Amino acid sequence: MSDRKQQIIREMLEMQKKFQAYEHSGEFNAESYYVGEWKEYRDRYQELANEVREIACTEANFWK
Repeated sequence: MSDRKQQIIREMLEMQKKFQAYEHSGEFNAESYYVGEWKEYRDRYQELANEVREIACTEANFWK
């Protein structure tokens, strides 16, 4: 596994922990998740997911 892919996965796992804490806090608000402060979180997570998918496809020599 490439160093970059490992780094991305670690960041994604940390982001998941942060979101799970928010969700379990009882303060979850769908509006802030979709259009508020958590929109940046979602955008960043999607960016990371896309990047790790591209790396994995390259490593597997798989055309998506």
